[in-house]
Amino acid sequence: MFRTSELAQKDVITIKEGRNLGPISDIEINLEEGRVDALVIPGRSRLLGFFSRENDYIVSWKDIVKIGVDVILVEFRDAIEPDTGKESDL
Repeated sequence: MFRTSELAQKDVITIKEGRNLGPISDIEINLEEGRVDALVIPGRSRLLGFFSRENDYIVSWKDIVKIGVDVILVEFRDAIEPDTGKESDL
């Protein structure tokens, strides 16, 4: 068992690319079923972070492979390219 504050201290890493998506900024919780549905990781800042940032990464709980001491490993292709509302070539 772990606390949500412990999750916030961990970086999210993709298994396939080994890319560090960053730390968790929020958690989506299903209150009716009492479970965590997804992790939210802030998108990268654009133009030195002054004006805006890319869409947040949403990582479904089912895409988490392992929660380690320092990192959370995920297997999730969409985590690399956040949803921008455009069609992708996946």
